[in-house]
Amino acid sequence: MKFSRRVLSIVAAVASLASLALAPVSAQSPAPIRIGSTLALTGPLSATAQTHKLVGEIYVEQLNARGGLLGRKVEWLVKDDQSKPELARTLYEQLVTSDKVDLLMGPYATGAILSAMGVAQRYNKVLVHHTFGIPSMSKYDMAFPSWSLGSDPGNTVPNTVFDALAASPKPPKTVAFVTSKFPSIHFMTLGAREIAKKRGLQEVLFLEWDFGNRDFGPIAARIKDAKPDLVWMGDIALEGNMLLDAMKKIDYTPPMHFHTYPAPGPMTKSPDGNLALSLTIFEEHAPFTNNPVAAEFVKVFNERAAKAGLPDTSVEVQAAASYSAWQILEAGVRGANSLDDKAIAAWLRKNRVDSIHGRLRFDGPGNYGDDLMKVKQVQNGKWQVVWPTQFAAPGVKLQVR
Repeated sequence: MKFSRRVLSIVAAVASLASLALAPVSAQSPAPIRIGSTLALTGPLSATAQTHKLVGEIYVEQLNARGGLLGRKVEWLVKDDQSKPELARTLYEQLVTSDKVDLLMGPYATGAILSAMGVAQRYNKVLVHHTFGIPSMSKYDMAFPSWSLGSDPGNTVPNTVFDALAASPKPPKTVAFVTSKFPSIHFMTLGAREIAKKRGLQEVLFLEWDFGNRDFGPIAARIKDAKPDLVWMGDIALEGNMLLDAMKKIDYTPPMHFHTYPAPGPMTKSPDGNLALSLTIFEEHAPFTNNPVAAEFVKVFNERAAKAGLPDTSVEVQAAASYSAWQILEAGVRGANSLDDKAIAAWLRKNRVDSIHGRLRFDGPGNYGDDLMKVKQVQNGKWQVVWPTQFAAPGVKLQVR
């Protein structure tokens, strides 16, 4: 009897171990956290959106290498909105209702972000976004920006640009404003026109074009005839490159040219882009790379971008804003210790988040915090910060023709 009982105990133990070994993987490993978003992987905004895609892939890999979130791995589901805000709206609906993602990440560019914001509001989802250029239009209290424009960029951003130019060896006295009608670009240009007037600059030209325009010859001719000291180009993606090319064809080079949101790689790689000015929150040089997290990201991005064949393998404003957006989302989940969107939003509004481009707060209008924008310039084929001087690349100063 004792022997039989021992045999039965052994058999039961073996059976128990076998059942554990054969248990479904899902019982041992919790389902991954799914984060959904769209990007403009095709269409006129794709040159820049490809950078955001690579950044997201890098961040999710790094996040999972650190153990994921709340003890679960993370999956990123990204769909192509084709640079169309109306398609972005439909795809975010799908992500929430059909794909049933746990969290959302914003798309690229103001129009698509505004569409995504409407969907997020309808379903009470947090939306971290990285390139929304009109803060006054951000009415949803669970939307959080990583693009550190401040809450009044129509005033603060142009003032930063004109401060930099006023300190240059040859401050401009006349300016031509030419701009896309792309919402955030147009908004920023109109703000710059008002600031220029207040500063006493003479406006010699104002022209607009429809987003998607590819014929910049007539605009280039008008600029050449106006003979401005500064051309303020309200451009996005490849528009600035096309306009510079059109100028080159009529043997004209502007003395100074500022670009709002150019495609970073194509501008640095083009000979016409030399000395171009633009906005930034981060470039891959000191003091920004003094942050060890930023330095590691720069190293990884450089390698991965080269393998992916991106036109610019360096980390600049677009890549930094995208990486910071992921940092914000991760901080919100960890801070709330939950995937509950309302808990995440409440935590973000009350706390600051350390990002690779600065310490961010979300307690201002539209959840915007400080204006952390800087002015950069293409020098020797690279973007280099030139203003404010404490953030300038070592040994670099603003150059003029």
